[in-house]
Amino acid sequence: MKDIERTKPAVRMISVDMDGTLLGADGRVSARNLSAMQSAERAGIEVVVATGRRHSYAMRQLRGLGLREESALVSSNGTVTRTIGARLLERTRMAKSTAQWLCGHLDEFRNALVMTFDMVGPDGDDARGALVVEHLEELHGSIGKWMVANEPYIAHVMPIERALEGEAPIQMMLCGTMERMRRAEARMLEHPGVSAVGVTMQEHGSLGAEIALHRTEYPERDLSIVDILPAGCSKGSALVRLAGNRGVKMEEMLAIGDNWNDVSMLDVAGRAVLMGNAPEDLKQVGAERGWRLGGRHDEDGVAEAIEAALSELPAGALSGAR
Repeated sequence: MKDIERTKPAVRMISVDMDGTLLGADGRVSARNLSAMQSAERAGIEVVVATGRRHSYAMRQLRGLGLREESALVSSNGTVTRTIGARLLERTRMAKSTAQWLCGHLDEFRNALVMTFDMVGPDGDDARGALVVEHLEELHGSIGKWMVANEPYIAHVMPIERALEGEAPIQMMLCGTMERMRRAEARMLEHPGVSAVGVTMQEHGSLGAEIALHRTEYPERDLSIVDILPAGCSKGSALVRLAGNRGVKMEEMLAIGDNWNDVSMLDVAGRAVLMGNAPEDLKQVGAERGWRLGGRHDEDGVAEAIEAALSELPAGALSGAR
């Protein structure tokens, strides 16, 4: 295996998930992880953060770390790509008509629903109304800390369809127990316009899918988050387009992630590292697909993966200037 891996082209782009991957148990980027990312940048490798968080919420942890302003941040699971400096590179909105029928289709799960709008300003921050909910109690019960942290951006709108009178949303999400969210997925998949978790528009565009589901699970908290995105949007598809624009081949990309919403980017990258804290059933998938199993997020697993990639670079590459 090692001899085969040595034949792979050098890494020119690294995509890193945030929660459960780049961020430690304290919700911050460790000194070692940051040092590894900066070393990669000095070697001429673009480090791309790819997260399910929306841009401004991701920047709470990334702002002030000294990462390159022009490096990309893929947010909302691939619906928006901006630079760290907040310059918009790409954005896909959900059709209003799709969002409207989905609200009705969800019926019993509306109390677990959050609608997200891209309201990022030049400073990289959002405004109130970037997040819209119809019911507060259920969401406070499942994602209470997130609700408190995002209170300045949340608008309470009833019925939630009224929020669609302005711009179209970039995504919707459902939050709750794993069992309830599995039922919500099954409910949504009854509609032919909904594609299964991880399915890309390239694979199923002919089926007329309007939205795609992407799941993130935290078994230790009995929490599942189901992101509802415009069809064709995923971390993987956003990274394919970004790499193409940057002149990077997919075999020159290293992807590091820990959860189901990372599958698309792990699949498209030439090298994939699945974190040691990933769900056990995802580890089985990773073993079948040849992904390397890395360290845990609370043990600098990202740094280990990046350092291993940097060790393969030609002598002197790490001494390059920014």
